Amino acid sequence: MTSTEGKNPTRVAAGLKAAIHNPNVSEEARDRAADRLEDISGNGGGHGNGTTTTSFEDQHSNRELGGYKATLHNDRSSDEAKEHAREVLEAAGYTVEPGPGVSPDEHQTRVLAGYKAALHNPRVSDAAKQHAKIYLREHGAAN
Repeated sequence: MTSTEGKNPTRVAAGLKAAIHNPNVSEEARDRAADRLEDISGNGGGHGNGTTTTSFEDQHSNRELGGYKATLHNDRSSDEAKEHAREVLEAAGYTVEPGPGVSPDEHQTRVLAGYKAALHNPRVSDAAKQHAKIYLREHGAAN
């Protein structure tokens, strides 16, 4: 088993939950992920037995952090607001700047790949899919 020491337990749990619900993950790996998630929750890694509350808290936290990420890319946000957003995201364990060796072209490729993936994701709203189509068309990457 991999140690979770030094890692954000919320993010580890989120990864394990994703593995459990991913249809491309083997049954054996799903079972291991479920066991590990149970171990983490049982050892104080979670918020007790209130899984619904934890899920709600995680969703709220993710939405809040998403808002800070949006602030970084909003042209109308002040420099002070962007600096505050950077601080909050870094404190939460997120890397704000692209990693070393990630060129602007590679970043743009990843952005386009994300929009293309959104088009095929059944959990993405029709409005978001429409936005993705427009963005891809504007950047010459329409399907």
